[in-house]
Amino acid sequence: MIDEKTPTETWDQLKNNENTVLIDVRTPQEWQQIGYPDLSSLNKNILKISVQNIYGERNNNFISDLTEAGLKPEQTLYFVCRSGKRSMLAAMLAQQAGFSHVINVQDGFEGPADQTGRTGSIAGWLAEKLPAIQPI
Repeated sequence: MIDEKTPTETWDQLKNNENTVLIDVRTPQEWQQIGYPDLSSLNKNILKISVQNIYGERNNNFISDLTEAGLKPEQTLYFVCRSGKRSMLAAMLAQQAGFSHVINVQDGFEGPADQTGRTGSIAGWLAEKLPAIQPI
């Protein structure tokens, strides 16, 4: 079973534990058009490693991408996507590959849409007002 934490709980762990890493598994298009968590005030960088492409096809190199990024099986890895679904897939894949401390960030970066169809206001990283880099 994959553990889940809220974005604020994730932020606190990233701040208080130097061995934690946040991995954004969305697509480059999402990072450019929507933004991503900003960890610079924690003197950390977010890793951007897509678990799927824009067409929903799985990145068959996902685990090797994690390894090539220098991640170790004993590290605590937090996975984030738009809503928490792709990041759950990423966490499961990492766990199956031997990463023993994997956590899914609940509601992801944007969370569910509100009544108007707008994301980022109900739940998720943006709704919890955590630092983010977003296009203007």
